[in-house]
Amino acid sequence: MELTNDQKILDVLVKKAWKDPTFKNDLITRPVATIENFLGRPIHLPEGKSITFVDQTDSSTIFINIPAEINMEDVELSEEQLDTVSGGDGDITPPIIIKPTNSSSTIF
Repeated sequence: MELTNDQKILDVLVKKAWKDPTFKNDLITRPVATIENFLGRPIHLPEGKSITFVDQTDSSTIFINIPAEINMEDVELSEEQLDTVSGGDGDITPPIIIKPTNSSSTIF
């Protein structure tokens, strides 16, 4: 699976944060400014949205993310999944791909 540009950038940011405690602290305390400084250009957050980085590197703590509630209006099935569902094959449960309701565009 090909990573999106956002995923590639997040991968680099996280790996840098693992190695550089100052950079990690900056991501946590000033995420937008730190990312923009790292990229050398502005990022494009959707209006009314913010970014938060949480340090989950403490192995003695189990971190659980509470995602946004699923809006069933945003559930989309691929053509293959629609074919599976319409074919009535009871042995296959197609995965549901959900578009996040809190971000409609790329960020970086």
